[in-house]
Amino acid sequence: MARLFAQLGYNLAICARRTDRLEQLKAELVKGYPDIRIEYRALDVSDYDAIFKVFDAFAADFGQIDRVVVNAGVGESRRIGKGRFETNRRTAEINFVSALAQCEAAMTIFRAQNSGHLVVISSMSAMRGLPKHMTTYGASKAGLAYLAEGIRADMLLTNLPIKVSTIYPGYIRTEINTNAKPLPFEVDADTGTKAIVAAIEAGVDEACVPSLPWSIVGQAMKRLPLTVVNKIS
Repeated sequence: MARLFAQLGYNLAICARRTDRLEQLKAELVKGYPDIRIEYRALDVSDYDAIFKVFDAFAADFGQIDRVVVNAGVGESRRIGKGRFETNRRTAEINFVSALAQCEAAMTIFRAQNSGHLVVISSMSAMRGLPKHMTTYGASKAGLAYLAEGIRADMLLTNLPIKVSTIYPGYIRTEINTNAKPLPFEVDADTGTKAIVAAIEAGVDEACVPSLPWSIVGQAMKRLPLTVVNKIS
C-alpha cells in the first residue's frame, strides 16, 4: 500500500515493529518519488500507549494527517476449548483491542482537525461465525467491522466531515500465510493490494476486495446455512 500511495503522490507516515524494513522502504520510495515526504517510527500495536504517542508524533511531523489505515493484525487462532486460550486471546487483543486503540488515536486527531479518513482492514472472515482455527480470528475481524460502522454512524449523527471505510479482503497470499495451502479465489499480494488501494481511493463505506468474486461470496456467506459456510471457509 505504501508503494501505491507513493505513486499517487502522497506523503507517508509508516510504522511497524521492524524498523530495518521501514528504513529500506523509505530509501526505496525516496529514490523513486523524490517529491514526497516519508517519516517512519517503530510501533508494536500491543503497546497501547505507544500508539497514541506515535500517531501524535506523526501529526506533529506533518501538521495534519489526512488518512489512517488500521492494518496491523495476526492470523493465528485455534479451536475454542482445545486449551489454546493464550493464542486466541492474543489474536483477539491484536486484531480488536489494538485496532480500537488505533481508531481512538486516529479519531482524536481527525476530530481536532475536523477532517480525515479512517480506514480499517477487516476480513471476509467477518461475514459469519467460522469453525476450527478461524473462530477467534473471524470474530475479532467482525468486531473491528462493527467498530468502524459505529464510528461511521457517529459521524453521520454529529455531521462531522470524517470518512470511515471498512475493507473486507478475501484470500491474499502474504507473509502471514506463506506456508498455508492454496485457498479458493486466492490472489497474490500485488493484486490484492491494488484492489484495496482502489477501494480506499474511491472513498467507499465498505468494500469486499477484490470485488469479484468476494462481493458475491460475501452476500452468499450471510445467507447460506452454516453447514454450507463450513465447506467454503
